[in-house]
Amino acid sequence: MTPDGVWLYWLPLGAGGHLVRFNGRVYEALAARRAHRRAQPLFHSALEVRLAGQRWVVEMTPAWGTAAPARVVVAEGAVGARVLGRSRFFRYEVRRWRDGIIGDVAAAVGGPRPMRTDAVAARAVLALVPLVPAVTWGRDELRTGEMWNSNSLVSWLLARSGHDLTSVVPPGGGRAPGWRAGQVAAARHAVPAEGR
Repeated sequence: MTPDGVWLYWLPLGAGGHLVRFNGRVYEALAARRAHRRAQPLFHSALEVRLAGQRWVVEMTPAWGTAAPARVVVAEGAVGARVLGRSRFFRYEVRRWRDGIIGDVAAAVGGPRPMRTDAVAARAVLALVPLVPAVTWGRDELRTGEMWNSNSLVSWLLARSGHDLTSVVPPGGGRAPGWRAGQVAAARHAVPAEGR
């Protein structure tokens, strides 16, 4: 039986969709050129939480993507610009989904990475999901120096729930745009997360 705890998945950007992969490559080529560095593989992240024999998936996903029961959506936000968020096609969902599905999980590099294997960490992450900042995807509304996206959600949850992220990096020399944004936003909270 899998113990209680929190597992991190690194998923290659666009593993299941040519449009996302193409857009990611264009974005990274431009970002690399601007920073005078080589382009790197891009990753997005998702979490799996196990607690008391139950399994939960936590991730940010397009509102028009894989259908999920309404009760698993705990937050929504706009994509690109707040005004665009009126359309389902420019909205994302934050899901806390019991027995949920992580899209493209078969493509996860290195499989699930255990972050912490204890019930306290699992409870803390699950309790924090509805509290995540629902800011515009792809923008820096929190002034962290980096855009907000699925990586921001995951790093925010891990940092706020007491996980040590100093050695957590994407695999194979890749990049996870937005990862730092979540950590910076989490560090601004003076009150410890529940269960810490």
